[in-house]
Amino acid sequence: MRKPLRHVALVGLVMFALLFGSTSYVQFFAAPSLNENPLNSRSFYAELTRERGPILVDGTPIAYSVPSDDSYRFQRTYGAEGMPAEQYAALTGYFSITSGSSGLERAQNGMLSGTDDALFYDRIRSALTGEEPVGAAVELTIDPEAQRAAWEGLGGQHGAVAAVNPQTGEILAMVSTPGWDPNALASHDSEQAQTAYDDLIGNEANPGFNRAIGGNLYPPGSTFKVITAAAALESGDYTKDSELSAPDELDLPQTSATIRNAGGASCGNGQTATLEHSLVVSCNTSFAQLGMDLGADALDEQARKFGFGQDLDIPLRVTPSSFPAEADAPQTAQSALGQFEVRATPLQMAMVASGVANDGVVMQPQLIDNVRNSRTLDTIHESSPREFSRALSSENAQQLQEMMVEQVRSGTGTVAQIPGVDVGAKTGTAQHAEGAAPHAWFTAFAPADDPQVAVAVVVENGGNAGSEASGARVAGPIAKSVMEAVISE
Repeated sequence: MRKPLRHVALVGLVMFALLFGSTSYVQFFAAPSLNENPLNSRSFYAELTRERGPILVDGTPIAYSVPSDDSYRFQRTYGAEGMPAEQYAALTGYFSITSGSSGLERAQNGMLSGTDDALFYDRIRSALTGEEPVGAAVELTIDPEAQRAAWEGLGGQHGAVAAVNPQTGEILAMVSTPGWDPNALASHDSEQAQTAYDDLIGNEANPGFNRAIGGNLYPPGSTFKVITAAAALESGDYTKDSELSAPDELDLPQTSATIRNAGGASCGNGQTATLEHSLVVSCNTSFAQLGMDLGADALDEQARKFGFGQDLDIPLRVTPSSFPAEADAPQTAQSALGQFEVRATPLQMAMVASGVANDGVVMQPQLIDNVRNSRTLDTIHESSPREFSRALSSENAQQLQEMMVEQVRSGTGTVAQIPGVDVGAKTGTAQHAEGAAPHAWFTAFAPADDPQVAVAVVVENGGNAGSEASGARVAGPIAKSVMEAVISE
């Protein structure tokens, strides 16, 4: 009799231990991930009735909650005077009763909703005092004048702008066009909110993509020549004065294809040209041959030093830029020109320009300046500059700076000249589909002796210029206006 009883007791003890362990795990270990799971509707609906903290730019709320007279209690609102919601939608994203959240509304949800562990004692205080809990205030690094210049510069064209402070990594501007209005998705009318969401995701222009950091990545065209030049300098076999083979037409090995310079122009004496001259006039044949001489592995390694292939969280997720794997000789030649299967985001190319400007050091890009308690204004989190990588030596970076400055003085980048300021730049015109107008690129930094801003601009399909587009003509003026907005302050 005792043996069966012992078995029953043992089974009961095991079942109790399993039940206790599972409930403890759910309550103490799995709770944070369950609360953050977008499928957890109970948690989400609890957030709908709580006052979310604001998202701020230079102290001005561009996303904030106002009291409402319905069951949701607070209406999420976007935009401010002189700072339209469409201009910042790629950053803020939306907070919707039907579609959840996106952008910073999702990435910083814990802080904005007040559920982050950093706000635990504030929640306790609210429970004891009977006050309603309030989310934290999230201040961005965005410079409103630079953001406006980027937005107005792109106008009705499709494309993106990313600008960073080379010395700190702070993101000063991030614009993606066409823009869209998050207010429509924040409606408390569920039918209207759902219709707005369906319109957003069903739009063939894909306004919901943040083209500055994701969506369909772009071939960077000749802006990638900065990376090819950096790889040459870092190899130790080249200086900016090294002579490169620069024929008017380059026959690619293993194929009948050839590479020519833009407009059929000659570089140098038609046979050779220095590395500096090749960059200044954006010589295709010399850079294609240089790419093959260096090899695909060297180009890939140099691209990775600038951030290609690396996961970035700013805290928005950045789609990694890519360099093709196992490229053969002709593919390497095309890749050295930023073509073939090379793909990049504007933020990545802004990081390339900033790394050159900052004496070879690429800083970690960051979009959040600080997070503060909305009631007490106490600082919960404050960002500080962090090094992302050393892309090239200080000596080689200075050579590349001089080359890019010369391009603005006398080469293809003269459109970016700013009186009294040395500007470094690289133009790019990227072919991407047969019969389609090229994407127009421009990446630059200023001032060269004390860099305050590095910027990259891409305008899809040549923008208003169409097939007549070039990086200098279409994207250059936008980059210039963004740099002027920053350095004039």
